Amino acid sequence: RVDEWTDVDRKRVMNDIISTMFNRKFMEELFKPQELYSKKALRTVYDRLAHASIMRLNQASMDKLYDLMTMAFKYQVLLCPRPRDILLVTFNHLDAIKDFIYESPAILNQVDETFRQLIETYSCLSDGEFQLIRQTLLIFFQDMHIRVSIFLKDRVQNSNGRFVLPISGPVPWGTEVPGLIRIFNHKGVEVKRTEFTTAGNYFTPQREGSFELYGDRVLKLGTNMYSVSRPVETHVAGSSKNLASRAKENTVPNPLAKEELNFLARLLGGLDIQKPAGGEAGFRLNLFTTDEEEEHAAQTRPEDLSYKVVNIEATQEPGRRAELARILGELEVAEPRPGSAGKGEDLLALMDGL
Repeated sequence: RVDEWTDVDRKRVMNDIISTMFNRKFMEELFKPQELYSKKALRTVYDRLAHASIMRLNQASMDKLYDLMTMAFKYQVLLCPRPRDILLVTFNHLDAIKDFIYESPAILNQVDETFRQLIETYSCLSDGEFQLIRQTLLIFFQDMHIRVSIFLKDRVQNSNGRFVLPISGPVPWGTEVPGLIRIFNHKGVEVKRTEFTTAGNYFTPQREGSFELYGDRVLKLGTNMYSVSRPVETHVAGSSKNLASRAKENTVPNPLAKEELNFLARLLGGLDIQKPAGGEAGFRLNLFTTDEEEEHAAQTRPEDLSYKVVNIEATQEPGRRAELARILGELEVAEPRPGSAGKGEDLLALMDGL
């Protein structure tokens, strides 16, 4: 079982990770109004989610998986026809997740509950607020230019890691195909029309995507980009010096770092990590062709792109340890973990092992 990837393993891993990702307490923390996470905080949470099951990844495979995830999401946000379509991209993600766990009603209910929270929270926002969300996300990813072979082959990404914006295709819903200029007078009456030729081939979409729990999203961004089987690799963009200089900005001590890590500790308290039961060793997932290729990738990865481990030390703060113990105690753990220490100590051990 250690070296073999079976359908049973696949289903178990997906169920464990999705159940942890949509944990009720975790979702409550994510939906609270708050500042955007730092890249280190995001990576730490992502590590915990990826290792929420019996699957284990080495550092190089984990880096590659994280690079693929961040660049794919950046691509989806960047190419949204209109800011509000970010919500449709998210719904495409959740629709795909539901396909993985359709045989698990309890986990499916967790995802549907998150679906309802998204609709309730974001469906009432204005176009200007969605534009602010989109700009905030793009600012977060603006210095990340990792080359991904699946994007390079489809020619949606240049060799320097920057994405190519299309000049053809459907225009955003509610807008018109470019090619016409209308001139109005001071009374708002149209007095003149001028047509011009565009370089692209634009057309109007037939309908708007559904923002309901079930429905046709129309927009394909956020759907499975691996529908056609092909190898995928990530490469660091050529301008390493430029990336290194930008990366230094993220290493400058932040006066709010302590508060951020304290909040992260509280956030991680909501994650129910499923450790392999008994003597089960689990299995390791290698995103490279061979182990040698994985080791080489780990050794040659630029220092400025290395994701440092975030250690959260809360043993000196009895109040915070009690808070973490309280949060952990509220989790609904399906199976008891034999031989576990006290709840607070166990959670601290989990975070110290990051």
